[in-house]
Amino acid sequence: MRRLAAAISVALGLWPALAPAEGQPMRQGIPQSAVVVLDRDALYSGSLFGQRVARDIEAASQELARENRRIEQELQAEERDLTERRATLPAEEFRALAGDFDARVTEIRETQDAKARAIAQQSERAQQLFLERANPILVDLARETGALVILDRRFVLASADQVDITALAAQRIDAVLGEGGDIGNAPPGPRPDAPLAAPEASPDPAD
Repeated sequence: MRRLAAAISVALGLWPALAPAEGQPMRQGIPQSAVVVLDRDALYSGSLFGQRVARDIEAASQELARENRRIEQELQAEERDLTERRATLPAEEFRALAGDFDARVTEIRETQDAKARAIAQQSERAQQLFLERANPILVDLARETGALVILDRRFVLASADQVDITALAAQRIDAVLGEGGDIGNAPPGPRPDAPLAAPEASPDPAD
């Protein structure tokens, strides 16, 4: 809540800067403004990288669903067989078999749940990797626009379309990252809710 309030306060406090002044230069289609905004969710989901990851996640989810259906059918058949044998088995032996069956069902369920969590984590890792690789591109773009800060549009109360660099950033990132590489062993990077890139401060000439 404090982060949202702070973002809105910054946006309101800098509102005059969000609307480019009359005659403000635009260099080669790049806005020149002290503050620019972008939609981070749209940037990721619309990128070649994000779309490729979405396809991979969908394929993995469908494969897991097929595997779950197959396992379910096998367990149902085994349960029917065990039920039919109940009348011919000693009670103690049946209880042992039933206990083993229940234990395997529990183990299988935990294994399949772990696979589902791994798929979800793969999506999170992909977003982290995307932000990590996109960050230098965003920093360069901030320098080109003369921006002191890039704000996430989700947390900005209002902004002029002229200072939204989402489309421009997407073009730059797609040109560099493309569909990206394997995300299976992606190293940890910034969290999906980490602050957006900002240009590095110039060193003090007096230093």
